[in-house]
Amino acid sequence: MPRLFTALEIPRSAAMSLSLLRGGLPGARWIDVENYHITLRFIGDVDNRTADEIVDRLDRIDRPEVSLRLSGTGFFGTKKPHSLWAGVEPSPDVLALQAEIERLCQRIGLPPDSRKFTPHVTLARLRGARLDDVVHYLSGRGDFRTPTFHASRFVLLSSRDSVGGGPYLTEEIFPLRETGSANFSTSAVQPSKSML
Repeated sequence: MPRLFTALEIPRSAAMSLSLLRGGLPGARWIDVENYHITLRFIGDVDNRTADEIVDRLDRIDRPEVSLRLSGTGFFGTKKPHSLWAGVEPSPDVLALQAEIERLCQRIGLPPDSRKFTPHVTLARLRGARLDDVVHYLSGRGDFRTPTFHASRFVLLSSRDSVGGGPYLTEEIFPLRETGSANFSTSAVQPSKSML
């Protein structure tokens, strides 16, 4: 069974800016540009019935498109860095969308996500990278920023036979309402009878 998660996609222009951050850090396994995304909710391994229920619930979300800007870089793993990321500037719309997805997942019986939601784009997985090297790498890239972009949809992705970083398969697409558009229905995208 594939591992599922919801995400916002990164437009090509922002992905190209992110790709310029690749290289120059020993022990980094860089994420392929086509796999950049902002995870909203990691769901994990579920059976087909649960996956179909998730799709049905996500398809009912009626929220406006979100404006985003990537800003800054950092890493996870205080003393032993394990991943490098680009940050997302605070966005109430992104937080509201993520919170709604979290509530829907819990309503169908999935356990709450134990990690605090920190919107980011993973740039690299780190294996054996020294803390000093990571700090040095980041010191020259802390002023990273992209222009603002709009996400008009979020997606349900799956990963297969992966240790993180892709390849990812888009299972379903969920449109977000155009800003200024009233009563937009997301029912235009119908969930498949058997998602996986």
